Amino acid sequence: MKRALFSRDEMMRMNIETLNDRGVKVDEIAEIAYAQQSKWTDQVSRADCRESVEKILSLRDTFHLLQLGAEIDRLTEENKIREPLREILNSDLGLFGIDELFGLELAGLFGTIGKTNFGDIDVNKPSVVARLNYGGKQDTEKCHTFLDDIVGAIAAAASTRVAQIANELEARKDPKYKDIKLDLEI
Repeated sequence: MKRALFSRDEMMRMNIETLNDRGVKVDEIAEIAYAQQSKWTDQVSRADCRESVEKILSLRDTFHLLQLGAEIDRLTEENKIREPLREILNSDLGLFGIDELFGLELAGLFGTIGKTNFGDIDVNKPSVVARLNYGGKQDTEKCHTFLDDIVGAIAAAASTRVAQIANELEARKDPKYKDIKLDLEI
């Protein structure tokens, strides 16, 4: 039976499978989030960043963007996208910009700071983002036009989520704060 809706656990699992199939590990994304957030606080851990990456991977919008972007890249590799779009995608043409829209939309789930963090990652291309970006441009058999931006956006969103949780925990130390349940589902 065909389905269109999946649970958060299923979406996370399918997203991790898609990333693995495309040569990306969750820990590589978490490492970018850690490097980005550890500049600002020593309260962040790699485990926090990995948990945040997994949380981001379980979101429906992330699922749709990642699955669609990876599929466009795959179809481009298999020459199943028609010209002139195929060459635009194969070359990761800088003026194309739709791939950045995917990244901005995903990172924007965590507000302006998410978008700012994505911009930093998109410009500086740390670790796996650089490997995807430059590898896709040098290897004519591979296309990562969408995936490099999506991976960067996942890292940006995870970094922002870690910061939001840390700030919430800090705010709750105020003695005037009324103790209510902390919702870490952000």
